[in-house]
Amino acid sequence: MTIYFYKVDEPYGCFSNFSPHPIQLQGLSWATVEHYYQAQKFVGTKDEKLISVIRDAQTPMAAATIGRDPTHTLCPDWEQRKLQVMWHGLLKKFLTHTDIQTILLNTGEELIVENSDRDYFWGCGQDKTGENQLGKMLMKVRQEIRQALTILN
Repeated sequence: MTIYFYKVDEPYGCFSNFSPHPIQLQGLSWATVEHYYQAQKFVGTKDEKLISVIRDAQTPMAAATIGRDPTHTLCPDWEQRKLQVMWHGLLKKFLTHTDIQTILLNTGEELIVENSDRDYFWGCGQDKTGENQLGKMLMKVRQEIRQALTILN
């Protein structure tokens, strides 16, 4: 059975980057993975001041809105870095919050899909032909945590 997720208040909503699971990365606290991810777009740019604005955003949607604004200057290598940035955020989230780590591990070997009808890179898109990079990354996090727990036990 494929596991679809998207909204925080729906089943498996904890898999969403908008879920209220704070993380600590780079010596800073981030309210959500979305806050962290969006802020990293501006490291070393003329818009670097937006990092603290995004970090302090009241909601993940507000952080996303700032980060997605096309008038801001992104890191020139953002397309090459974005998967690594997401990986660090997700891994930290699921290592930090053992309650949702258990939910992720309990998905077994099921396919995990971000059911976004608009996002064909991170999600599956409206016609389900998207790349589902977020779902793939969650499955990779699941596998990595499982391997680490096997070594520790």
